[in-house]
Amino acid sequence: MRLTALDEFAERLGLRKEQGVAEARAMYPALDVVEEDLAADRRLLEAIADWCDRYTPMVALDGKDGLFLDITGCAHLFGGEKALLRDILSRLFHMGLDARGAIASSPGFSWAVSRFGQGGVVEDEETERMLMPLPVAALRLEGQTVDALKKLGLKYIGDIVHAPRAPLTRRFGPTLLLRLDQALGREEEPISPRLPIASLSSERRLVEPIGTEEQILAVTSQIAVSLKPSLEARGAGGRVFELVLFRVDGRVFRISVGASQPLREPKLVAGLFSERLQVIHDDLDAGYGFEILRLNVLRHDPFKETQGDFEGDRQGEISLSSFVDRVAARLGADCLQSFQLRESHVPERAVITVPAMESLPARRKAEQESALPFRQERPLRLFATPEPVEVVFAEVPDGPPQIFRWRRLQHQVARSEGPERIAMEWWIDGDGAEARDYFRIEDETGHRFWIYRRGFYGQELDPRWFMHGVFA
Repeated sequence: MRLTALDEFAERLGLRKEQGVAEARAMYPALDVVEEDLAADRRLLEAIADWCDRYTPMVALDGKDGLFLDITGCAHLFGGEKALLRDILSRLFHMGLDARGAIASSPGFSWAVSRFGQGGVVEDEETERMLMPLPVAALRLEGQTVDALKKLGLKYIGDIVHAPRAPLTRRFGPTLLLRLDQALGREEEPISPRLPIASLSSERRLVEPIGTEEQILAVTSQIAVSLKPSLEARGAGGRVFELVLFRVDGRVFRISVGASQPLREPKLVAGLFSERLQVIHDDLDAGYGFEILRLNVLRHDPFKETQGDFEGDRQGEISLSSFVDRVAARLGADCLQSFQLRESHVPERAVITVPAMESLPARRKAEQESALPFRQERPLRLFATPEPVEVVFAEVPDGPPQIFRWRRLQHQVARSEGPERIAMEWWIDGDGAEARDYFRIEDETGHRFWIYRRGFYGQELDPRWFMHGVFA
C-alpha cells in the first residue's frame, strides 16, 4: 500500500506520493491514512466541474484531481482575470476544498504553475521566466522520462529550453519537446469540454435565492423571452432545451426537455419545464435556494413559419406536437413510439420504431415530398415473428398454396398473387441465407394473408411456409 494523495500538513512533514504506508507510519505512528475511493473522488471532481460551469461552459477534466477552464471571453464578466481566479478559489475554500489555480495563455503553462509554482495570473511576457525554475515534471511527462532526465542532470525546465533539440528527440522521443512547446505557448493545445456546448444560452443571477417551482418557472419564462430574439435572428427554433440550476451550496441540477418541432415561444418552452418539474419534484432539492438559473439551447433547427388553411389542419398538427412534447417531458422521450421507414428489402427490417418526437419532423418532410407512408402491397398488420403454416397442397415448383392450415383452421385459397422473391441481406444473414417467395392470398371467406415460402421444391429438404401478415 502506498500514499496516493497528501494534505498540506503531510507535505510539511516531508511525506511524498508513492511512499509506502508502512514507511510513513514508521516515521509518524499517529499518521491518519484513509483508503482511496476512486469512484467517490471522480464524483467529487465532476461535481466541482459542474459548479465551475457558472464561470465558463468550457470545462474539461484533467486526470484525477484537476480541471481545465477555458475562460476566453469570460473574464470581463467577473471583473478581470485576477478577480475571477480569486472568486473561484475563495468559494472553493468556503466549501471546504483546498485548491490552487493559475491563469496563463496556454493550458500547459497554467498546469505547471498551479501544480509546481505559486499559481496566480501570469502575463505572456513572464512565461519563460517563470517556467525556467520549475522541475521537468511540470511538463506533464511520464515518470520514466522524468527519471531519465534527472540522471542526465536535466532537473529543471531551464536546463532543456535552450538545449539542442535533435539529441533530445533521439533520446526521449517527440513527446518531451511537444510538452515543452505547449507550455511555452508555441503549440496549440485545445481543451475538450466534458459537456456539449450550447448553441445559445441565457442566464439570470439572482439577488435572493429561489426554491419553489412557481419561482423557477417564472424565471425560466423570463429567460426564454430573452432567448427568443436570438432564435429569431438565426431563423431557428429550439429542439432540445436544458435548464441549469446552481444551488447556493454549489450543487448543480440539469433538467432537459425536447420538442418535436422547433420552438421559440416562451410560454411553450416554460410549459415543457413545468411538466418535467412535476415529475422530478421529489428529486429536486432546493436546499437554501438557487442563485443562478441558465437556459441552454442544446439543439436547434430551422423555424419555418407557415400559415394554416381554413380547414384548420395546421392547428391539428400543432396540437399533436404539443401533446407529444408534454407527454415526453413528463414520462420520457421514449414513452411514445412511432414507425419510420428504412432502406431494407426484408419486411421486418424495413420499419423501425423511433421516439415520436423524432418521427414527426420526418413525417412532415415525407408529406412535403409526396412520399407514400408505406407500400400499398404490404399488409396492414405485420407479425413481429412469422408464424409457421402447414401447407396441405401447393403448386410446384413455384406456385402458391391451395390449401393451408394456420392456427388450427384450414383455409381454401380462392385467389393469389405472386410470387415476389426477396433475397436476404448477406451482410447480416450470411451468404447461405435462403430467399423468400411471398404470395398475397385470399381465401374463400374473403380473408387476405401474406404468406411466404422459404426454400424451393426439389431441394434436399422440403420448403417451409410462414404467415408474415394479414391485410385489412
